[in-house]
This record gives sequence, structure tokens and C-alpha cells, in this order.
Amino acid sequence: MALHSAPETSPVTPLAPATRRSSRLITLILCLSGTVVALQQTMVIPLLPDFPKILGVSSDNASWLVTVTLLTSAVATPIVSRLADMFGKRRMMLISMTMIVIGSLIAAVGGTFLTLLIGRALQGFAISMIPVGISIMRDELPKEKVASATALMSATLGIGSALGLPLSGFIFEQFGWEAIFWLSAVVGVLLIVAVAVVIPESSVRTRGKFDFLGAILLSIALTSLLLAISKGARWGWTSEPTILMFGLGFAVLALWFPYELRVTQPMVDLRTSAKRPVLLTNVASALVGFSMYANNLSTTQQLQMPKISGYGFELGVMAAGLCMIPAGLAMVFFAPVSAKITKGFGAKITLMVGGAVLALAYVARVFLTGSIPLIVISAAVVSIGTAIAYSAMPMLIMRSVPITETASANGLNSLLRSVGTSMSSAVVAAMLTAMVIPSGPGEGLPALGAFKNIFWLAALAAVGAVIAAAFIPRYGAKPESALPPVTPEGFEIPSAENEIVVAGRVVRDDQRPVKQAVVTVMDIDGQPIDWSRADNEGVFSLALPEPGRYLVITSADGWSPTSQVLHFDDAQSTHTVTLGQRLTISGTVSVDGLSIAGTIVTLTKPTGEFIASTLTDETGYYGIALPASGRYILTALAPGGAGSQARQIAVIAQSTSVDFNVPLDEALAPTRA
Repeated sequence: MALHSAPETSPVTPLAPATRRSSRLITLILCLSGTVVALQQTMVIPLLPDFPKILGVSSDNASWLVTVTLLTSAVATPIVSRLADMFGKRRMMLISMTMIVIGSLIAAVGGTFLTLLIGRALQGFAISMIPVGISIMRDELPKEKVASATALMSATLGIGSALGLPLSGFIFEQFGWEAIFWLSAVVGVLLIVAVAVVIPESSVRTRGKFDFLGAILLSIALTSLLLAISKGARWGWTSEPTILMFGLGFAVLALWFPYELRVTQPMVDLRTSAKRPVLLTNVASALVGFSMYANNLSTTQQLQMPKISGYGFELGVMAAGLCMIPAGLAMVFFAPVSAKITKGFGAKITLMVGGAVLALAYVARVFLTGSIPLIVISAAVVSIGTAIAYSAMPMLIMRSVPITETASANGLNSLLRSVGTSMSSAVVAAMLTAMVIPSGPGEGLPALGAFKNIFWLAALAAVGAVIAAAFIPRYGAKPESALPPVTPEGFEIPSAENEIVVAGRVVRDDQRPVKQAVVTVMDIDGQPIDWSRADNEGVFSLALPEPGRYLVITSADGWSPTSQVLHFDDAQSTHTVTLGQRLTISGTVSVDGLSIAGTIVTLTKPTGEFIASTLTDETGYYGIALPASGRYILTALAPGGAGSQARQIAVIAQSTSVDFNVPLDEALAPTRA
């Protein structure tokens, strides 16, 4: 391997290290931002029964005030997270918070359904701040405090959702519905000032070309699918609009996936997302999101059911919302507990414990329906499981993706949580409308069995999350030596105090780029620091905790891996890694003992697919680039069809030598003569 500095422009722009702020103050501001974000999602829910009268619209139209926020947040989360990695995390937090303020003002001042709908759409940008805030914690906090701060930040989504129900009911009854949006605007302005003053801009930043087409395609697909999921119960699951939205969503995804695999700098790195730790964590995230949201949706409705149902308690909106406060507080108190589990046993175990608590809590909810205290306690236990599970996910994601992509990776994880909550909302609505008991002429109330079925489904989703987490690989133990602190999985989280971001390219001997090469950097004590996947131009970037000597390991499909200890002084130069040895299937071919040029050597799969072919040279030598590992059929065909020979070979990640001595076909012997 050759590595040298070249005067090329780095795709990564390092910033001067920010002055260290108080880690507690940074955590406080980010967690307050996360709580406000979650409040935007639930504060209008208690008002939905009143909005049709207030705004003069149907209840179906009023439900769009929740749906439009869901759609905006789903589209904004991956886009804002990617922009945060490229142009600055604090900058994108400020932009998102500004959108919340603008949306709140439009909703408060407009007074019409249209202005309220526009305002709620702009408020949907809020949810994107959760993954961006978690990435800021990774960049700015001391490594020993990242786990606990991340746990609390993750829990804010549930905390705000639980507190939003009673808070909005109180404000509505005392000051009117406009006051809810005025409060959001005022709090948003205060947080903008706090973020601008307290939160430093991250030095970990990846420059590059934003994938506009990928963003557009992803937005269309997400909007179509989430619209079908959220509105399917109202439209009818077999209605034309629902089928059209599902069809459009899946069709666009079918275009988006291959496009993202080909584009140089994709909107979402699908290859990294397909890694087992990331993929299984995202699957668990969707399942936990489904399970968690069933608690928020069903508990207040269960408490508000009239007594004539035989199981209801006939609480008002505000009283039912107040019963959710213990659930929100439980998430606050158990976020640090989940961080301790992560530090002691690893994020994988934390996720499994959280999922198990969720499952057991929902099983208990099936049977604990006879009193308000039992319902409140069991709902709080569900929140405990949610807090424990949510706190583990960012740690699992951040240990498995390049440091320069933490915001976008956490954004995808948050997006899949939203998909889970959307599916939960649709399932809960379908259950409550499918199982009813008569309450009057042409009227009905949800049966108790409907709630119990919801709890069983939520428990199954939680069990699914535990199973997915069980297959997440654990990282190896650290070597026995004096090493810097690492996470239990063995992945060191570099401090941002002296952090530098270095860039480079992986090329062949002829300076052509090697696509999708993987570059891993370790310190000289053997601890992993960061890794990067080169894009289609061979460009990669790495975040290092400080200048110094590091072990750089480079590998790519079809090439021999290389390693070298290098000294990185700063991030001003572009470092070029040259992979020189191409892995091949090679050998010689002779026909009846004689070497003949022009013999055709063909590589196929046992299932019949053609892979490659080549011709031998004057010495009978041939070479074919090494394909992916597996079983293949290698065939040699003499010129003019004078003879052939086939062999089955097993290919692994190393060069293979196969020689042939093709027997001459006696029927064609005169041709050879």
C-alpha cells in the first residue's frame, strides 16, 4: 500500500475545536429541545374532538392536523439529519427550531383551518432535532457522559408525548386553543437563543454534494406509505386511494434503492444500513415504536370510556391526561438506569431488557383493567421499558457507523420509530372500530376485548424487538493494557476536544478509484476509532480524537487488504491509499498437453448465471477478477471447440489458482492437425 499527501480538496471541512462548555448545560438544553419537540406531536390530540366546531370542518379533516405533522416529520428527519452531517449540526437545529416558531405563529394568528394546517406542517420539522441532538452529544460531551446523556435525550420523546396530553388540556380550558401555539412559539424562541449561546458547532462535518434526487424520491415514498398507513382506517384498507398510495410508495422505493446504491454520495448509505447491527437495531426501533405508541393512544381512551361500557371510568380529557404524568416521569427517572445497564453490560443487553419489560408490562395490562391506579401503574411500567430500550438504540447505531455519519444514521433510526408509531396508530384505530358494543341506536363503543387485543399485539411487537436485539453481534473485549475508556462493546467514542477529520481516496495503481472500499482506523493499542466506506469516487473521511499515529486498514471486494501505521498531523491534506494487488482466479490451460492461445475460460454459477469470461494468452495463462465468495463453475473451451473441461470451485476472499489440461476431442483431432 502506498499512502501520500496530495493537493486535492478535502471533502471534509474541519472546524476549530469548540471551547468546552459545561456538559450538564449542553445536555440540559438538548434534552429541553427534545421535550419541546415531543410536545409538538401530542399537544393537539386532546383538541381534535373540539376542532371541527372551532374551525367549521369535519372530524376527518380535523384529523389532518395530526397527519400532516407526521408526514412532515417523516420527510424532514432523514433530510435534516443528512444536512446536519454536511453543513453543521447546530445550524440545522437552529433552522428546525425556527421552522417550529414560524409554524406556531402561523397557527396562532391565522385562525383558519388552512393556516392551522400549514402551521402544523412546519412544526413537523421538530422531530428531526432528536437525532441531530444525539449526534451533538457524541461530538461535544466527554466520552464517559455520552451514554447517560444519550439515554435521557432518547427518553425525551416519550416524556414530551406523555406530558403534552394534560398540558394542552389545561391550556385549552384556561386560555383557549390559540394559547397552545403561542406557548410553542415563545418556548421555541427561548430555545433558539439557548442553542445559539450554549451549543458549540461540531467540528465533525462532511462536505459533499447533497443527493437532491434521492431526497425527492424518498420524500415521495415516505409520504405515500405513511399517508396510506395513517388514513387507511378512514379511507378503507381496500379503497382506491389507499391502494394507490401503497402502490406509489412501493414503486418509488423500487426506484430509490438501486439509485442510492449507484449514486456517489447517497442520501442514505444503504450498504452501511444493511450491516447487521444497524439493520437489526432499526428493526427493533420500529417494533419498540409500535409498542410504545399503543400505550399513549389506548390509555387515555380507556380511562375516558363511559361507565355504561362496563369497564370505563368516564374521566375527562384533562383528568385522563394527568394520569399519563407518572408514565412521563418514569421515563425521566429510568433513563439514567438504562445508561448504567449500558455501561455495565452493553447496549445490546439494554435493548433486550427494555423490550422484555415492555412485553411483560403489556401482558400485565391485559389483566389489570379494574381500577385507575392499576392502569396508571402498568402504563408507567410500559414507559420504563420504553426508556430503557430507546436509550440503547443511538449507542448501537453510533458504534456501527462512521463518526461523520452519526446524525444521518440516527435520523434513519428515528424515522423507523416514526414508521412504527404510525403503524401502531393505524392498528389501534382499526381495533377500536372493529370490536364494539352497542351503546345506542346506531352507536357503539370499543369493547374491552379491543383494548386487550391491542395490548397483546404491543407485547408481541416488544418480543419481536427482543428477538431482533438478540441477533445483534457483540463487540469483542478490549486488550489487557492501559487503554482509554471505551464503551462495553469495545467501540471508543473519541473526545471532540482535539478531534480532527481527515480525508482521502482509495485508488488502484493506475489512479482509478476503488469503489466502496472500507477504511478502518485504530489506535496503536488496538482500539477501533472510526471507519469509513469510500464512495463511488473512492473518497472517504475519518474522525480521529487527536493528531498522532494510527493503524489504517483498507479492504475492498476483489482486492488484497492492506495495513500501515501512519502519522496524521492535521486535516489539511488528502491522503491517498493505493491498493495494488487485485484478487483473481487465474491459472494455465493446456490442450492435450500443449499451451494454446485463445482458449476461452468462462465463470458461471451452479444456478446458471454467467459471471465473466476471458481468453488465454500465448503461454496459456488466464485471469478473471475474483467474484463474491461462493460456489462457481469454471469452464475451459479449446479454440474451435476442440475440447472442453469444467470444474466446480469454491471462492473465498483470496486469490485462487486453477489449472486445466483439456483432453482433445478425438472426433475433432484432424482439425487440430
